[in-house]
Amino acid sequence: VQLMESGGGWVQPGGSSRLSCAASGVTFSNILITWVRQAPGKGLEWVSGIPIDGTDTYYPDSVKGRFTISQGNAENTLYLQMNSLKSEDTAIYYCAATSLPPRSWSTTDDYKWWGQGTQVTVSS
Repeated sequence: VQLMESGGGWVQPGGSSRLSCAASGVTFSNILITWVRQAPGKGLEWVSGIPIDGTDTYYPDSVKGRFTISQGNAENTLYLQMNSLKSEDTAIYYCAATSLPPRSWSTTDDYKWWGQGTQVTVSS
């Protein structure tokens, strides 16, 4: 399984950015997929997820209403639309996935497959 993120870069506060994740070796309909970020000097933070049944989307309070996770029309493509970006959203963003439900969305140790990450910097 390979996950590869793209997008990101530098964004001004209040701006928007969209990240993409292309997957190979796995079908999204069979796995749980998420976005996880790591801010400078901090640990991993889960920021969005789609469960295995694909019936809903989930977010922590820190990004709810600003971030949207979605699957693209192209097979095995995942997106993260980020709006109203804040300086505290500066981080490396990873897409991550697993074939089994995690103990909780925030238990990042339970995600089996990871991309290499893409940097998002929010600054004026």
